[in-house]
Amino acid sequence: MFTIDDLADRLGGYLPPDEIQQVKRAFYYAEQAHDGQRRRSGEPYVTHPLAVANILANMHMDHQSLMAAMLHDVIEDTGVSKKALTAQFGQPVAELVDGVSKLTQITFEDKAVAQAENFQKMVLAMSRDIRVIIVKLADRLHNMRTLGALRPDKKRRIARETLEIYARIAGRLGINTIRIELEDLSFQAIHPMRAERIKRAVASARGHRRSAMREIQAALQQSLDDEVLQGTVVGRQKHLLSIYKKMRDQRKPFAEIMDVFGFRIITEDVASCYRILGVVHNLYKPVPGRFKDYIAIPKANGYQSLHTTLFGSRGMPIEVQIRTREMEAMANNGIAAHWLYKAGQTTHPIAEGSHARARAWVKGLLEMQRHAGNSLEFIEHVKNDLFPDDIYVFTPKGDIMELPQGATVIDFAYSVHTDIGNNCIACRIDRHLAPLSTRLESGQTLEIITAPGARPNLAWLSFVSTAKARSAIRHALKHQQQTEAVALGRRLLNKALAPFETSLEELDADVLKQVVKELEVASEEALMESLGLGNRMAHVVARRLVDVIHGERFDARRAELDSEKAVLISGSEGMVINFARCCHPLPGDPVLGHLSMGKGLVVHRAECRNLVEHKNDPEKLFTLEWSDAIDEDFPVALRIEIESRRGLVAELAGLVTDADANIERIGIEERDARLSTVNLTLSVKGRVHLARIIKRIRNLPNVGKITRMTN
Repeated sequence: MFTIDDLADRLGGYLPPDEIQQVKRAFYYAEQAHDGQRRRSGEPYVTHPLAVANILANMHMDHQSLMAAMLHDVIEDTGVSKKALTAQFGQPVAELVDGVSKLTQITFEDKAVAQAENFQKMVLAMSRDIRVIIVKLADRLHNMRTLGALRPDKKRRIARETLEIYARIAGRLGINTIRIELEDLSFQAIHPMRAERIKRAVASARGHRRSAMREIQAALQQSLDDEVLQGTVVGRQKHLLSIYKKMRDQRKPFAEIMDVFGFRIITEDVASCYRILGVVHNLYKPVPGRFKDYIAIPKANGYQSLHTTLFGSRGMPIEVQIRTREMEAMANNGIAAHWLYKAGQTTHPIAEGSHARARAWVKGLLEMQRHAGNSLEFIEHVKNDLFPDDIYVFTPKGDIMELPQGATVIDFAYSVHTDIGNNCIACRIDRHLAPLSTRLESGQTLEIITAPGARPNLAWLSFVSTAKARSAIRHALKHQQQTEAVALGRRLLNKALAPFETSLEELDADVLKQVVKELEVASEEALMESLGLGNRMAHVVARRLVDVIHGERFDARRAELDSEKAVLISGSEGMVINFARCCHPLPGDPVLGHLSMGKGLVVHRAECRNLVEHKNDPEKLFTLEWSDAIDEDFPVALRIEIESRRGLVAELAGLVTDADANIERIGIEERDARLSTVNLTLSVKGRVHLARIIKRIRNLPNVGKITRMTN
């Protein structure tokens, strides 16, 4: 069993004797306070704080942190007060212990509220002393190592909390040794069978690939020696949760995950890192787009390293990390490296920078805590915040682009160039086509596919996250709407001029200029735009033009005559011709258009009830006809009464797909034990297409009434 004397021997390597003595005194105090208490495993309780202190000793934490580790449960689990601890060990140690202690004096409604309130208390303590979280992480790590004695449901609850909060905090603070172990222990507690199978598969693969790994390691080391470069090549393997996530995300069995094993090269200085990178790229071909320079652009938690993936000698991809010894210490210990260097009476810019970033992060947590409605809301914000602030993605040429967390493909396109964003139609992420709304992750390589004449979509505003993309999209949409409104305005004015047997093309330019001046608009284009947006009536402008031409006022009744042909619509006019959602007009339906101020022309079915109020104002209504060249899909809503049965949704989905249509929305309401009502929204080409689909649905057994919904 590990004893206090064993710990004292270890501490002798970096702490002075008087501080070691204070740590031992804290241990004996905790031993006395916990006298008679035992853990679920049956061991004396004091073995837990001793193990927590040992974890902190691995990180070379200071003596006050070690004392707090020894005493971290005495306020919570014994009769000792914070005041008594302050008298015995001083204010800093008592504050650390209090920060780690749970709120035991308050009864909470449920465990979720208790968890949130305790975490909120710890954050407040962290703001005063960041060491609180390091002690808490060590405490949680030992608890996870000794989960075996707990009930399975309690194991899973603690493991989920660890995975969602504490492992992420460890990652956010750059303490990767603790993060990786917490993740693997949580994974084993939540999915014990999956973890065991992956563990066995890794052990088996290690045996199969041992010769290849030795060969590659020897080749890497030899190439460094040949170039007289100082560097140590060590083999490494991905941890269990990382392998599991890769299998799940890529939908691949373990046998197809080739980069389970990799290598790390530790060298002396930054310049050597880049020289070694050149050597390994000369030895093995690099995989395009898989190089990451976290030395030039460190991660938010201070992590620095070069990452590259190579094609190995047997076609096996090899992940290689290249870093200095200081970067290795930083990668393993993160913010704790601050105390590691402090113990050696030296400072290091990497460690100091990490410490400063951690303090800034905690300050941000406090800001969130002040604005959160309650502790549960706060902890949800914290979970979302526990990812790095920025992501780094690559262009096809290998350039690194920095974007905020949550950025999408569209954000990336606009960050490259506004024109690329405006003309974006698709993208490839790591050579695979992906939706434009995809949230990006660090390390991905993006290729934007553009097309001349492509335009931004109004829906983009619902998912972009950068200010540049948002403002560029709004500007482009405004320009797009203006262009479309001008075109529609010309069509409407030509229709209004048709009863007078003239058109815009036949009008004298001076006549149009005179009317533009009379109406006090800036230009002919501005006039057409206002007509297309419905801000002016086309028949009013047409009458004025004719009056100017003939020098007399025509009979108003003549201007109300229908033109020889209605306005043609094709469904692709853009933002100034909208299709009413109340009646879902389809090609083939008799339709009317209503000019809505600021929106343009809204197309309704002729029998739509919403047109009744506008029929008293016929000058705002337009007779419309469908173009013969329509190649768009239109939504239509159906209500189907049918007998309930298993597999009904799948049956309907298959039938609609076979009819070359898409289901946009489906919902089922039970009318009674036997009958159901299915509400179906489809995308179809027109009335004929819809009729074919309805005919197929009627052929299903026990179908009752089928109604096309309107209003």
